[in-house]
Amino acid sequence: MSGSSPFKMRLVHLDLKGAPPKVSYLAEVFPLFHALGANGLLIEYEDMFPYEGHLRLLRAQHAYSPSEIKEILHLATVNELEVVPLVQTFGHMEFVLKHEALAHLREVAFFPNTLNPHEAESLALVGAMIDQVMELHPGARWLHVGCDEVYYLGEGEASRQWLQQEQNTKARLCLSHVKAVASHVLARHPTTKPLVWDDMLRDIPEDQLSASGVPQLVEPMLWDYTADLDVHSKALLMEKYRKCGFRQLWAASAFKGATGVSQALTPIEHHLRNHRQWLQVAAHGPADTLQGIVLTGWQRYDHFSVLCELLPVGIPSLAVCLQSLLQGGFSEDVKARVENFLGIPSLEITGFPSEGAASFPGSDILALVTQVGLHLRSSVDEMLHRNRYVTGWFSSYHRRRKLVHPVMIQHIQPQALRLTAVWALSLLGRWSALAGELEAALRRVFYPDAVEEWLEENVQPSLQQLQQLLQDLGEAAGPGPPLASPGPDTGQDP
Repeated sequence: MSGSSPFKMRLVHLDLKGAPPKVSYLAEVFPLFHALGANGLLIEYEDMFPYEGHLRLLRAQHAYSPSEIKEILHLATVNELEVVPLVQTFGHMEFVLKHEALAHLREVAFFPNTLNPHEAESLALVGAMIDQVMELHPGARWLHVGCDEVYYLGEGEASRQWLQQEQNTKARLCLSHVKAVASHVLARHPTTKPLVWDDMLRDIPEDQLSASGVPQLVEPMLWDYTADLDVHSKALLMEKYRKCGFRQLWAASAFKGATGVSQALTPIEHHLRNHRQWLQVAAHGPADTLQGIVLTGWQRYDHFSVLCELLPVGIPSLAVCLQSLLQGGFSEDVKARVENFLGIPSLEITGFPSEGAASFPGSDILALVTQVGLHLRSSVDEMLHRNRYVTGWFSSYHRRRKLVHPVMIQHIQPQALRLTAVWALSLLGRWSALAGELEAALRRVFYPDAVEEWLEENVQPSLQQLQQLLQDLGEAAGPGPPLASPGPDTGQDP
């Protein structure tokens, strides 16, 4: 089924640190992933893994149970999707180091993102995490141990003292921890190969990488999510890694979650261009230089950031990208195939998806989120900032101070304030109904906390603005003496 794809493995990344889907939804989308050309999954569990014992505190409120993990793996097997679990072991450790009981293992005391590599307890901690994950993933051929964006490395007190010693560098410190983690994996799980993100390795000189012993232990995953990825530079980087002794390399692209920390809709064209560039990178190297590619679908930029595009919203982009990798490029034929897979009459590549019908799992969420993303805020902004009566005589300044021109109350009100109220009430009713429909659709796929967060970030602020406007209009038009005018008479007619 690989067509003309240069990538033997094509893994879809599930980032579970935000809006993790219910298992029932995964059962619906795994067959689609397989049909589109995926043959594996990179599952970044984060706090959704059912850690036990002294690690139990890492669990999120709605963490999967061990039986649900087994069900996910069964569903993956049925759909011919090989699972690669991901456990962060160096950077992006916020979900671990945010806990007071583990805060003493931070590289910098104030920041919970990076693990202190000098403490024996640090290695014991990530070793225990790895072992628990591997216990539920027997036979996994690969384990991704993260190690990307290790911010503030070398800035902790122990690191500062260590770096004062001759020959010690941040690069050596980084490589030492990566080697320790990889050695643990291979010692405890000898048939499992560790994978690492490559960003911390890129600038390390060849001789240091070669001498570290790391290239014999791990397979680096080169990641770049940009639309204008530099093909030549990536080819040179692959050559460098091969010279250092890395036997296998991986690529990592993005189908969503890489164009804005609070992005709600997925810009398909950006991600298609990113995959086209990766196809060029693969063509520049010797055959089989790249073991495979992971199509990342980030759900948060880090543990504390807001949600970006939800998984159902990103599925059209995933379909375009997977099919392009499978067929060796994008064409009208590929577009038609994607439309057929997704039940979309006409797929929009530029801009954002149309609001037309589709029939893939979660397509109702895409349709509703598209309406919210394209029209909710703009319709409320039109009411609040382009309605001349609201902006001229009923602005937020006037409303906070209960200052409305008596002429507006007594003479113009039937034509202005009441009409504005009717408009606002109609708008609020329409969007409230859509929000209710969206909430029901989201609850079928996601857990309550994710639903609450997404609506609170993306829907509620606009609805609250309309509700406040209606309340203020009601108070202005109510019985009682006329409200004071906003200021002295300037001699200017409204």
